[in-house]
Amino acid sequence: MPSAPPEADPAPTDGHLPNAALARIADAPWGIYLHVPFCRVRCGYCDFNTYTPAELSGPQLSGGSDKPRAGTTTADYPDWAIAELDLATKVLGRSARPVETVFVGGGTPTLLAAAQLGGLIEAIRERFGLAQGAELTTEANPDTVDEASMHSLAAAGFTRVSLGMQSSVSHVLRTLDRTHDPANVERAVRAARAAGLAVSLDLIYGTPGESLGDWRDSLTKALELQPDHVSAYALVIEEGTRLAAQVRRGLVSAPTDDDEADKYELADELLANAGFGWYEVSNWARRPQDECRHNVGYWRGGSWWGIGPGAHSHVGGVRWWNVRHPARYAQQLASGASPGEGREVLTDAQRYEETVLLVIRLATGLPVAALDPAGRAAVPALVGDGLVTRQGDGDRLVLTLRGRLLTDTVVRRLLGF
Repeated sequence: MPSAPPEADPAPTDGHLPNAALARIADAPWGIYLHVPFCRVRCGYCDFNTYTPAELSGPQLSGGSDKPRAGTTTADYPDWAIAELDLATKVLGRSARPVETVFVGGGTPTLLAAAQLGGLIEAIRERFGLAQGAELTTEANPDTVDEASMHSLAAAGFTRVSLGMQSSVSHVLRTLDRTHDPANVERAVRAARAAGLAVSLDLIYGTPGESLGDWRDSLTKALELQPDHVSAYALVIEEGTRLAAQVRRGLVSAPTDDDEADKYELADELLANAGFGWYEVSNWARRPQDECRHNVGYWRGGSWWGIGPGAHSHVGGVRWWNVRHPARYAQQLASGASPGEGREVLTDAQRYEETVLLVIRLATGLPVAALDPAGRAAVPALVGDGLVTRQGDGDRLVLTLRGRLLTDTVVRRLLGF
């Protein structure tokens, strides 16, 4: 099941934001995240806030109706997402500005029809406007798209599609409970190219039973498809997932740090040889313009409004998240209330820690001037240990390959933990 949200203060029922937070919107990247909380099946490793049809059945509406509860179907979900967009326009008021990036994630966003996804983009355009050259991305399961839907997405304004390839090896996909046909990845890439969309492929390494040769095969197959962007994430076995239960019972073995390090190094080598440059610890792009600008906004401390059940938002140092169940999400919006559940107003210390934690992950580096005295004092030893280099006349810290493998260690030492 989805992991629990962090503890925090209750979110205001009207979604109100402090004036100081609204004033900061103009100073950083600004985007919208749209969460589509539906999947056909739940993958064994997944703890995202997503729901299968079976998980959304159960108590029906009062009065003995057999109709599904509001917000729990792909048919009516876009209406509730648009209702939250209306709330966002009220809360942001004159502080709102044209949206620079939109990212539709999930779940499986392409369980919505391309026309529905296009309608959500049009709703954003009508309420906020889209900045010139805006980046619009949707995630997609390779089995849920074809050439017609890709052309519809492009016509709606989408510029990128992020395909959940995960692996090219059948037994690895089975362990992950991924149901897509590996051959459909190639068909989906071809369809996206025909529609003029940029293509990102998402990969996962460290699956129990995956050999280094399996991982090499997945990377090779991905590169043969000539994507514009590749994300490669180490598998994290989250408590409460089916895979975690299998590890606990000894049915499969958890990945080791050494195995994941070997696979990361192989990914970096093969991607670099193919002309890709890393721009964030787990992300590589063929050219700078192929980077995912929406995600860069997260790492640079930008502002974004997260739409949908369980979606997280951050505006000018205020972070909040929505109620998680789609029915409750719709219920709160129907009552005229914000779907927000918890909220944090970040202190200066928290904002500093997040800056160090996120910006150091970028290949552009962390400005030394952004560090406090204790952080600056830690720099010489980090350089001496081969974890960072000083670039740009020494005013930026950039992770080495070894530093990328030990990013958490670098962050702890910079923060004095």
